[in-house]
Amino acid sequence: MRNEITCGINDAMMPHVILEDRDEKMIAIIDYDAGNLKSVEKAFQKLGEEAVITSDFHAILHADKIILPGVGAFGTAMEQLKKRELDRVIKEAAERKIPLLGICLGLQLLFDGSEENGGAEGLGILKGRIVKIPEAEGLKIPHVGWNLLTLQNHGRLFQKMPEQPYVYFVHSYYLKAEDETIVKAVTEYGVTIHAAVEWENVSACQFHPEKSSTVGLQILQNFCAWQPGRSREATA
Repeated sequence: MRNEITCGINDAMMPHVILEDRDEKMIAIIDYDAGNLKSVEKAFQKLGEEAVITSDFHAILHADKIILPGVGAFGTAMEQLKKRELDRVIKEAAERKIPLLGICLGLQLLFDGSEENGGAEGLGILKGRIVKIPEAEGLKIPHVGWNLLTLQNHGRLFQKMPEQPYVYFVHSYYLKAEDETIVKAVTEYGVTIHAAVEWENVSACQFHPEKSSTVGLQILQNFCAWQPGRSREATA
């Protein structure tokens, strides 16, 4: 028997893939044509984890954990998610308490919206806005390269970490979270950037852990090791 998905998406709209009711140790990397998929997949392979690049609704909602990656423009990415109805699947996954990790643009998409290209609405799973890094003398935009993190609020992604790890960034816009208690790491680049957040089953980082050497691999390992309570039953 398979689980039925009742988040407003009927089976006729889904690919004909049936998964058994079992607790898979599989990580679903959401494919919506937004880049960095293979590098994320390879990072999990280095850790010995099974990761699958997929846009299949059943595979995503039956995965043990979910990755929302992304590079590029906020508005275009949201258009691609909505075109594939993956926006609804991601919201359903969040309601089911499936562990979810947003990476780079994936972090930004989880919030209310972005001012990029005149403004666009996000998934609204977390509260906050995405704004442009302000121009300043000697500051290159986009921000590309290694930057120091300052850890705070006891983040689960940063277990077994040095107090101020270096990680790799590529971005022109940054998060201003509404609730700063969910912010687990910040970095300085002309302004204070909310670089990592955690709330319930949702984690996200503005930097690229898959490109951040041993520190990044430890962050991904911490995500893999995290086992919260969650429900596989539909909530809507």
